[in-house]
Amino acid sequence: MVRLSRAQSVTASSNEANAVSVQSLDEKALNQGLELEQAQLWSDAIRHYEAAFRRSPESTKLYQRLIISRLHFDVARRYQDDSYLGSLQRLSTSQALDLYSEILSNLQTHYVDQVDWDRLMIHGTAALEVALTEQKFLKTVLPTTDSGKIENFRQNIHHRVRSRSTKTRFDLRANAAYVAELAASDLGLSGTATVMEFLCGAVSTLDPYTRLLSPSQLDEMFSNIEGNFVGLGVELKTEPQFLQILSVIPGGPAEQAGITAGERIVRVEDAHTTEVSTEFAADLLRGVEGSYVSITIVGIDGSSREMRVQRRRVDVPCVENIHFVDVENRVGYFRLTNFQKTTTRDVENALWKLHREGMRSLIIDVRGNPGGLLSAAVEVADRFLSDGRIVTTRGRNTRENADYNAHRTNTWNLPIAVLIDRDSASASEIFAGAIADQKRGAIIGETSFGKGSVQGIFRMQAAKFGLCLTTAKFYSPSGKAISQNGVTPDLEVSPTYIAARPNPLGQITRDIEDATLQHAIAELAGEKRISRDQATAYAK
Repeated sequence: MVRLSRAQSVTASSNEANAVSVQSLDEKALNQGLELEQAQLWSDAIRHYEAAFRRSPESTKLYQRLIISRLHFDVARRYQDDSYLGSLQRLSTSQALDLYSEILSNLQTHYVDQVDWDRLMIHGTAALEVALTEQKFLKTVLPTTDSGKIENFRQNIHHRVRSRSTKTRFDLRANAAYVAELAASDLGLSGTATVMEFLCGAVSTLDPYTRLLSPSQLDEMFSNIEGNFVGLGVELKTEPQFLQILSVIPGGPAEQAGITAGERIVRVEDAHTTEVSTEFAADLLRGVEGSYVSITIVGIDGSSREMRVQRRRVDVPCVENIHFVDVENRVGYFRLTNFQKTTTRDVENALWKLHREGMRSLIIDVRGNPGGLLSAAVEVADRFLSDGRIVTTRGRNTRENADYNAHRTNTWNLPIAVLIDRDSASASEIFAGAIADQKRGAIIGETSFGKGSVQGIFRMQAAKFGLCLTTAKFYSPSGKAISQNGVTPDLEVSPTYIAARPNPLGQITRDIEDATLQHAIAELAGEKRISRDQATAYAK
């Protein structure tokens, strides 16, 4: 295992972890996590430690192993990103230090919690030490350096910086420059590569949602906000040994190639999903618009086929499967896949479509919705609330403090139910939490994920990088913190649907064997029936 700088406050050694008793759940979780680490299954280790740390938030050992796993996963992923590698070649050490300074300045001004400069220094040094054990890093930046020299440098670097000041962000810049000089002298390591490890280590260990965005990731982030991206046009779920296709965007490259929901991707280019992390395989699906990617698809019947599919710009629908789930009682339904710039418009269009067909009540499905724009969640909630609080945000910077309230105009008054599950997160929880606290409709399903924080996207000036930074936490109208708690359903129902069952249109249908949906239909059927005229679009 990797020994890191100032290890007492960052990590526990493998020997220490192996020596502890396995009687408690924490100790069992540690041992299970160490097995994943030894197999270098970093994404699985992260998920494991995150779940264990949720159960035992006071466990420093679980936290330490989570940090280590994140650092390993992040460095491997960075060195598979062509845009990141291109930046390494273009940026001088001085420019990298300017970028580091700009990142630190943003943390000082906008991060939700008070920044601990000593902790950032520790994690930056830790990131460099981790990188010096990763083959992708070594093959890229130190292909000919003697392994003994590398290990000696790695083992001793924390001793060489231990006495240096870490009181301010200016100290951190000076320390990164100092280590860059040492690494260049001792190993021939690029100063840019060294500084970027300090930068990435500081950012990626603050919380699960703060991260550096490489040039391509920055472009993709803004494309997703706008509701379009370059890719195959599929919604994926990463499973341990394959990529599950949850849905296929109509008119996209995947649909035109004959790919359907419910199928699995088991190979992307030379990467087989049984041999690499599925997150890595998913990353390989991205690429330049107009380029082709080679994949292996396993069909629902178990047959496999090899395909080359062109990457194209795809408009992402955020409202899907608009229809009546109970025709007799005119119970409308649609699924919200995410909250983006087009969401409010698309929701309004869906409402009017169902209204013209006689809708008397409505089910809004945000299961599996990972979130998106806070503003979009507020606007959608405002469509169903005539007054009262929707959400409150609070940050260390007072500019992040805001109270979002509903407006009486353009309110839809019909009975509603909202479906949530353990994967409903962020903006989905803002929407569901507002409906729940205002007693506006029934919340049915599982307790949601519990991501109660707001991220801002900052474009850097020193280089084409971005910073996705946690700037505030949000609270439901009753003042409940969503973070770690989630939204609790009025009626808890375990999911029983068959994930990724396609209907004839290639969309996911949750009507069949979907206990959550059936409970929602029954709940609305129990509502006092209203006429079509009473279910008018706007309140007076």
